Parts: sequence; C-alpha cells; structure tokens
Amino acid sequence: MSSATAVEISGFTKRYGRLTAVDNLSLSAGRGQIVALVGPDGSGKTTLFRATCGLITFDAGTISIVGLDITRDFEKVKLRLGYMPQVFSLYQDLSVEENLGFYAGLFGVDRPTLTRKQEVLYQFSGLGPFRRRRAGQLSGGMKQKLSLCCALVHDPEVFILDEPTAGVDPVSRQQFWDILKDLKSHGSTILISTPYMDEVAMADRAIFIYGGKVLASGTPQELAGEFKGRVYRLRVAPNAQELAEVGRIPGLSVRRFGTSAYIYTDGGRAIDTYYDRLGVLGIRSEALEEVPASLEDAFVQLMGR
Repeated sequence: MSSATAVEISGFTKRYGRLTAVDNLSLSAGRGQIVALVGPDGSGKTTLFRATCGLITFDAGTISIVGLDITRDFEKVKLRLGYMPQVFSLYQDLSVEENLGFYAGLFGVDRPTLTRKQEVLYQFSGLGPFRRRRAGQLSGGMKQKLSLCCALVHDPEVFILDEPTAGVDPVSRQQFWDILKDLKSHGSTILISTPYMDEVAMADRAIFIYGGKVLASGTPQELAGEFKGRVYRLRVAPNAQELAEVGRIPGLSVRRFGTSAYIYTDGGRAIDTYYDRLGVLGIRSEALEEVPASLEDAFVQLMGR
C-alpha cells in the first residue's frame, strides 16, 4: 500500500453458500479522497463495507486500512475507522448528547476530550440546538447527521458510509455533503455508496458495481465518457405508447426521466438518420436537442452490456 493510499481492497470475494455476493473485487481510495460506489440493490456494496469494517469474514482477498490489515490488526484498525450503516442504528430513546457520549465511551474518549469534541460536532452539523432531543424524535436528515457525528467522535481517518442520504430531503442531502467535503478538506478519506448520481458527481472517483464485480471506475467525468452513442432530449415527452414505438426503431432506444424523455442512438449515429421514422410518430426535428451523456446513461449502458 502506498503512503498516499488510505484504503486498499484486493481480490475480495465473499460467498453465502452457493451465492457469490462479491467476486474478486479490487479498489483503492487515496488519502483525502471521496470515492463513491454505485450499483443496484444486491450488487455487493453493503457486503463489501461490512467486511471492510470487520463485521463479517470473507473468503478471499485482502483489505487494508491506512496500511493495517483488517484481519490481523483489527484492534488498531477500528480506532482509525468510522462506519455509518445503511439503517439508522443509534439509540432512539437516548438524546443526541447521550448517543455521542455512549459512542465516545466505546472508543475510550475521555470526558474532557468529548466535551471539546461535542462543540465542534454540534457546530458543523447544526445539531447544537437539539442536543437534548431524543434521537427518535429527530427528522431523517438530523438522524443521519447524528449518525455521522457518532462515527466521527473518535477522530477516525477513514469513513465508510452506506447510502447515508437515502430517503433524506434534498436540502438535508446537500448539507450532509457539505459536511463530507469539509472532512475531506481536512484530510479524511471517505468511501460512500449512494443511489444518487448527483452525489456521485461530487466525488473524486466513482466505481460502478454490478453483480459483485466492478464494471468501471474513474473520475465522474471519465465514467460519463464511457457512454457509447449519442443522447437527444425530447422537449415534449411522448406518451407511453409513442415511447414504445420509438424503442422499436432499429438503432434507437428510449428512456423517460421524470417529465423528460431521452432517445439514444447506437454507434454515434446522428439523429437525422431517423427523422423519417420519427416523423411518422409525430416527433419532429425541432423537438429534439442533443445533450451530453450523463453518469446514469453510462451506468445503465454498462449494465446492459
């Protein structure tokens, strides 16, 4: 492991009976980097994270955190590692302050250090006014901030976050990412899984995972560039039947995102090749606008391959 590398996972394999959840997967994260993992449910992200935190055993491979082997040196590793699981797992009947105190005790943080640390955590998370509120009475976004604060209470160097903003409102998601960026600016390494492509775009590196294997990795810009073909946005989205008809035209595919629809051409062909067929369906050239391929476009295409 390089001195600039904080997380190194090599040849990781985990099986549950006959099912191989993760198959010979390798990845790394540099110090002071945010690395985002993207994949559908069941792709192996949570299994990988739980093994990285020493919560489950694995069948093959190695995992190192800041140069320490997770299997041989776990007692040293756990002091350098913060973990935030997918499901809110703090004590609902304890207050914000009491939850922080409990987790500080688990990591041997003394009372004077905790008192100083609390004020810093309250300031950057915005939880100060709610320090005496029970965790079960917090909003979804505030619960996630409390979970992060509990993971930070012992000043770890590496953070493992499993879909921390799933189900959280957009404003709270942005506030949460502002906190992560601040941690990164102070040298922390963050390994995070997320279902949101706008969050992936804020990471330094991203890794697409499917079926327990790495599909592709690189910067968000590099991964968006993996898309093969051209993308056209329909300014007025057709109805479901018209979309289905577009999808039947050889060389074209179509997807709807919210209120917009996008047509994809194979092999980099321009859309004007298909104007006659589209015109029959009532789609005219002035209704089409070429747009750059997105991370989601690249991911869906890679999964299809």
